Amino acid sequence: MVKKAENIIVGISVGDLNGIGSEVILKTFEDTRMLELCTPVIFANVKIISFLKRELNLTAAIHGIDKLDQLVIGKINVLNVWRDGVDLEFGKNDAVVGSYAIKSFVAATKALKEGFVDVLVTAPINKYNIQSEEFKFPGHTDYLDKELNGNALMLMVHDDLRVGLLTDHVPVNEVAQQLTEKLISEKLETIINTLKQDFEIEKPKVAVLGLNPHSGDNGVIGNEEEKIIKPTLKKLFEAGNMVFGPFPADGFFGSGQYEKYDAVLAMYHDQGLIPFKTLSFGNGVNYTAGLDKIRTSPDHGTAYEIAGKGLANNESFKEAVYLAIDIFHRRNDYQELTKNQLKTKQKQL
Repeated sequence: MVKKAENIIVGISVGDLNGIGSEVILKTFEDTRMLELCTPVIFANVKIISFLKRELNLTAAIHGIDKLDQLVIGKINVLNVWRDGVDLEFGKNDAVVGSYAIKSFVAATKALKEGFVDVLVTAPINKYNIQSEEFKFPGHTDYLDKELNGNALMLMVHDDLRVGLLTDHVPVNEVAQQLTEKLISEKLETIINTLKQDFEIEKPKVAVLGLNPHSGDNGVIGNEEEKIIKPTLKKLFEAGNMVFGPFPADGFFGSGQYEKYDAVLAMYHDQGLIPFKTLSFGNGVNYTAGLDKIRTSPDHGTAYEIAGKGLANNESFKEAVYLAIDIFHRRNDYQELTKNQLKTKQKQL
């Protein structure tokens, strides 16, 4: 396998085969210009992808392989992760189909860990039908956090808007219990390091949202801001980190305050995701920051209601591929730069 420096290998987990995952993947790579930027490897089964391609009237030319060393640069490679047939029914929540989504994801993650692919882009899964004795994780992020090095953080990205989550798939009634100085400090450290190495922002500024309405109103509506969030931010700021807040969440996005910062840390899932998806207009990307490998995904789900109808918009998936490629190059540049700086300091000593 000959790998061009400018054409990186993008591993793709196929997601729920009864959803829109295969459609947005194939639509993305029907544009042959994408193959000048990267070489995709879809972890699935070539017969199933061929079937879905026909059903959806898509034209992307695919190339089946049985081993990753058979990969062909500039082709849409489909790696046969399994051989058995799978009964598909667009729009159906099916545990058997869910198990194949996980087969794809686990195989793609293994290839990422072992360096056979440079980055990973995951198509949407259904969190309800993937659970089994072998896979007991709420979703992609939690599994990657276990398998890869680092501390995973869900960071939603659209142009210069970046929203990180302190807690992600956690029930609202448990969020306050998880709020600690340690967790806030860790997540902010991850965001700051990510902004430096993956987004080329030398001195990042991060805004932090409050937990309670009106950010607690000085303790009148909850005391988490006064007892935990403010003291933690003060300590981090005094240590030289440009962290600000906590800001009342209700007006923060609508007033345009977010535009003054390089990233925003939200306390819980919907506090961050609702304004993000409102502002990103279906072009947002979910980036798993804080890990030693790069993974992105579109910001939508399986969309069963339109699966199989040819109506799926692939912009978010395409943006996920673009972002993974961009971060791959930026991270390599950052590592080279910091390595050279270290060598210079050692020589001076």
